Amino acid sequence: MIRSHIKGIGSYVPPKVVTNDDLAKIMTTNHEWIHARTGIEERRFAEEGVFCSDLGLIAARNALKDAHLTENDVDFIIFATLSPDHHFPGSACYLQAKMGIPGVACLDVRNQCSGFLYSLSVADAFVKAGMYKNILVVGAEVHSSALDFTDRGRDVAVLFGDGAGAVVVSASPSPERGIIYSELHADGRHARALYLDIWDISKKPYITEEDAKTRQIWPQMDGKTVFKHAVTRVEEVILHTLEEARVSPEDIKFVIPHQANMRINQFVAAKLKWPEEKFLHNIERYGNTTAASIPLLLDETYREGKIEPGDLLLLFAFGAGFTWGTTLLRW
Repeated sequence: MIRSHIKGIGSYVPPKVVTNDDLAKIMTTNHEWIHARTGIEERRFAEEGVFCSDLGLIAARNALKDAHLTENDVDFIIFATLSPDHHFPGSACYLQAKMGIPGVACLDVRNQCSGFLYSLSVADAFVKAGMYKNILVVGAEVHSSALDFTDRGRDVAVLFGDGAGAVVVSASPSPERGIIYSELHADGRHARALYLDIWDISKKPYITEEDAKTRQIWPQMDGKTVFKHAVTRVEEVILHTLEEARVSPEDIKFVIPHQANMRINQFVAAKLKWPEEKFLHNIERYGNTTAASIPLLLDETYREGKIEPGDLLLLFAFGAGFTWGTTLLRW
């Protein structure tokens, strides 16, 4: 049986660091308030003129270098993002052009915080089917351009940062290693708990001058509803994943969670009665980078030498839509 695996991995964050104290200078908040509720201490912001695909390009090149491949070895690109370069065309097309590989198939995945796991499952299926050999999966975000840095928007604005992560998915050299199991879910009944209204195609015209003066140009979130559903659905999907894959919690070396909120991941660990140190994190340095958060954390963990061949890793995410899922893989 063909099994896919992560052949190479890379990431990138912009150099500009924005601390909680920096945000406190432009809106009514403080470091203690942000850190106590989210675990975040700082995040990275891209400079003006930097596109989502620009961050993705650097992460992609780092992943290809790690895989000992070149751009010309890529035969499919999947780009997960909440913050595309433009409403259309897809950011994968922009990335493909910057990589200089015209003709390579491109796909954007717009599943926000769960986007990377959805993309990884697509890549896994394509490799298993023998359709493509080396699939580049990118998660990249430039949130900082679309946040309301006033007191009205502070509850959302303090959460997010910019960054990118990428992996190359190829056929595994061993049937014992690679992606073992993926599980994906969604529940659109809760779409209005976390959303952005500005792209309302039902309106004619869909954007007016008056729209720019309203709150609909900024992300809106019902934090309590998101938190409640996140901890419930994540616990369910993790337990079901272990059952289906026939592995025990003790078999898992690390959990690589989406970095939405430190409290969510701590709460999930407590509900599962798993050691909190099994749940890795870097949210304190990068905030929530949505589709980029899992590959960014996975890459950092790999670079630090914490992951060895044969280690069993569990990835999970929950986000807008609602969408959520897991990936179980053996490194």
